[in-house]
Amino acid sequence: MKLEGGCYCGKIRYVAEGEPMMMAQCHCRECQYITGGAPNMFMAMPVDSFKYTSGAPRKFSRSDLEHPVTREFCAECGTHMVTRPPAFPVVVLKIGTFDDPSQFVPQVAIYTVDKQAFHHVPEGMPAFERMPRR
Repeated sequence: MKLEGGCYCGKIRYVAEGEPMMMAQCHCRECQYITGGAPNMFMAMPVDSFKYTSGAPRKFSRSDLEHPVTREFCAECGTHMVTRPPAFPVVVLKIGTFDDPSQFVPQVAIYTVDKQAFHHVPEGMPAFERMPRR
C-alpha cells in the first residue's frame, strides 16, 4: 500500500509504503483533545516506511508525562499529521491527512473506556477498553 498525504495548507507532504500494522479509531481523552472531540481515526505504519517529501513538521511532547508520544504538525496551518509513540517503532498517521482517505478501513476501536456517548463504533467492530492484547 502506498499512502501520500500532507497538511491542510500544503507546506508539508509525506509518503508511507508498506502494510498497515493497525487501522483503528481511538477514543482516548488525549485523542479527543487532538481531534476537537471526535475519535481519532488512524493507520499505524512501520517507521522505516515513512518519510516527509517536502517541508518539516514542528514537534510536541508533553513534559509532564514519563513516556509521552511525540506529535508532529504543520507550524503554519496546525494540521496534526503524525504521532510517534516512544515504545513502538511505528508512525501513527492521521486519516484526514491522506490524499485518498478511502484507503482507510477501520478494523478496531480502542480506548473505549473514554468513549463519549456521541462517538460511533460500527456494529460488529471489535472494541477494547484499552489496547488489545497481542
